[in-house]
Amino acid sequence: MSYVDEIYAKVVEQNPGEPEFHQAVKEVLDSLRLVIDANEDRYRKEGILERFTEPERVVSFRVPWVDDKGNVQVNKGYRVQFNSAIGPYKGGLRFHPSVNQSILKFLGFEQVLKNSLTGLPMGGGKGGSNFDPKGKSDREVMSFCQSFMTELYRHIGKDADVPAGDIGVGGREIGYLFGQYKRITKLYEGVLTGKGLTFGGSLARTQATGYGLVYILDEMLKANGKELAGKTVLVSGSGNVAIYACEKAQQLGAKVVSMSDSNGYIYDPDGIQLDVVKDIKEVRRGRIKEYVDAVPTAKYTEGKGVWTIPADIALPCATQNELNLEDAKTLLANGVFAVAEGANMPSTREATDLFVEKKILFMPGKAANAGGVATSGLEQSQNSLRLSWTFEEVDQRLQNIMKDIFAKADDAAKRYGVPGNYVAGANIAGFEKVVDAMLAQGIV
Repeated sequence: MSYVDEIYAKVVEQNPGEPEFHQAVKEVLDSLRLVIDANEDRYRKEGILERFTEPERVVSFRVPWVDDKGNVQVNKGYRVQFNSAIGPYKGGLRFHPSVNQSILKFLGFEQVLKNSLTGLPMGGGKGGSNFDPKGKSDREVMSFCQSFMTELYRHIGKDADVPAGDIGVGGREIGYLFGQYKRITKLYEGVLTGKGLTFGGSLARTQATGYGLVYILDEMLKANGKELAGKTVLVSGSGNVAIYACEKAQQLGAKVVSMSDSNGYIYDPDGIQLDVVKDIKEVRRGRIKEYVDAVPTAKYTEGKGVWTIPADIALPCATQNELNLEDAKTLLANGVFAVAEGANMPSTREATDLFVEKKILFMPGKAANAGGVATSGLEQSQNSLRLSWTFEEVDQRLQNIMKDIFAKADDAAKRYGVPGNYVAGANIAGFEKVVDAMLAQGIV
């Protein structure tokens, strides 16, 4: 049995009932076979894959809080500190009913490679809770966040672990979390990113993941003799990433014709009117179906199906495994020639394999979705320097980072004889940097 197959079997055996984590590990290890086979003797001796696939630490705790009726509620809280070989743990906090250890380990594992690709000194981690902020009052959210941080503060710090926001954790939640951290520790430091601009946040952070997705898409297209201008683009999701991917794609001359949420999707053949979407999602926190009330020429469809619309480019920006094999076949049949992932692992393994097999221009999430954490890293830098850069300065740094990520993935794919396979390229480039650091630091 090969080293890769041996380690994957061990991961499944030692982490039962964690399908998302198994999927992420298999996808990464399979794409790393070229580099692992070339270095198998040394990697086996040093236990590299055993250490690479096992989190350094998983913290699990209860989060008791009081709701508006005076009743005590209890949720589960987690922090997965996966790998600190190249810097302090860095990765978001997710508050959503679906959160469990498997999902957070998958996200933390992916975060290690994603953070490595940015070129910034950040290790990988992830955390969160099965708490659902939807429908909760501000007082209830504050009560939960303060209880959550009362345990989490023991495990984080500006040079140890720097969480950020993720699904269900926006500016409101980060503010409450930071306030409680400061209250307990008496420290005013860059321990969280995604903060408000009045207390250490960074300009362009809101736009960063969506903008970064389109910047790396543009690089991939140009490197393959194509351009974004004039192309029809499908976007799934209608949260932060989707909105700003749509905005930047439109600025670069593309026509975005779809957006979605968990209930259904809209199709606007004339191009999405982003001011309407922002009003629904950012101001009123409504559902995407309300779009057709303002734009009657658009069509709303309940349920899945956003990938059935004919287009040139697809940008999945919603959640993991939202794009399956049948969706991928439909996209290809309808003329899509490029896909870039704005979410974490939004394409199933079968869909990803088909894109690679058919030589579709495909940029995986760990590279394409890295703009958010890159700008979080830039926020850390500003906090450490006690400076605040302009929007243009941060945006330019973000563009440079995304261009560099594409160059690393492109170069690694070519070095290992699989040009154009950016899945393998991104994984190899991220892996090599982490492994070099692990080997240099001894058995830790």
